[in-house]
Amino acid sequence: MVSGTREKRLAAAFVTLADTLVAGYDIVELLQTLVDTCADLLDASAAGIILADPSGELEVIASTSEESRLVDVIQSDSGFGPSMQCFLTGRPVSVADIALLDGDWSDFSRESLAQGFRSAHVVPLRLRGRIIGTLTLLRTQVGFLTSEDMSVAQGLADVATIGILHERAVRESDLAQLQLQHALNSRVVIEQAKGVVAQVRSVDMAAAFQILRAYARSHNLGLREVAEQVVSQKLTL
Repeated sequence: MVSGTREKRLAAAFVTLADTLVAGYDIVELLQTLVDTCADLLDASAAGIILADPSGELEVIASTSEESRLVDVIQSDSGFGPSMQCFLTGRPVSVADIALLDGDWSDFSRESLAQGFRSAHVVPLRLRGRIIGTLTLLRTQVGFLTSEDMSVAQGLADVATIGILHERAVRESDLAQLQLQHALNSRVVIEQAKGVVAQVRSVDMAAAFQILRAYARSHNLGLREVAEQVVSQKLTL
């Protein structure tokens, strides 16, 4: 069973991770907190996170030590190992004795043993079927983690995943809002320019727009740029 002291520390860790849902937090700090917490509170010697970037490329983003970072790097570079399997399947993976591995996982086995690790246990960073990375727990002794520790690791990873996806959504939403505002601002300037051209050329607004558009295309300029020049009287059409 989890001791009372560890229960309190785990509760504090969950609160810290949940706080990342507030605007302004640092993703790297979030993930470093996650690996440090797992290494500290669970039966692990080290921990690391591999995260998929928006293009799907896997990168080592947080580690408790250089040794664990190297183990994750060899996996992301080779494409083989428990973290890669976990990422592809979305299911936890445990290797009780790394020394028994061979075949495609031989590079992972060799690097892990060289860094002093004898067993590895991986849980996915997931949300409703979407897998964005993995959390790896490494130990210097052979054997499995308890089911309780694996469940706690998964719970911490799940909260962190919500935070990561929330941050991405906010960032994408902000970008979309900026793009929308830019489009709206551009439309105002273009309408003003259409009015100027319509008056100077004695044409209707539709014809004025075609004049603006034709000039922009023939001079390889943006429509808003041409409109701004017309409104500021730097260009007469």
